[in-house]
Parts: sequence; structure tokens; C-alpha cells
Amino acid sequence: MPKMKTKKAAAKRFKITATGKLKHGVVGKRHRLMSHNSKYIRQNRGTVVGASADHKRIMKKLLPNGL
Repeated sequence: MPKMKTKKAAAKRFKITATGKLKHGVVGKRHRLMSHNSKYIRQNRGTVVGASADHKRIMKKLLPNGL
């Protein structure tokens, strides 16, 4: 039986916190920023913890061995 491989694209985008949650960069900050106001850009700095509903799906399918 072959080993489960980690999806490298997901490994580069997500990090696992100490409590087991997934954190990721904020979306919508790469280009076309002139159409966003300053409040949107300012509030979306840094990283955020993802929705708990997605944790199980991402951890099981994309990151079976953790990071």
C-alpha cells in the first residue's frame, strides 16, 4: 500500500497552530487593491485562523501527515 502524500500546495499555504487549528494568509491582497478601500486593506493584514468546518476536510485529505 503506498504512503499518503502531503499536498505541497496546501503545505505552503497553511500552518497548524499549537491548538491544532489551521491558519492561513488573508485572501484578496495580491492585486486590484485600488478597488478596495483602506479599511479593507488594513483589516486584512497578517494571517487568520480558518473556519472550523474546513479543518477536518483539509487535515484529512490535503495534509494527512501534518506539516
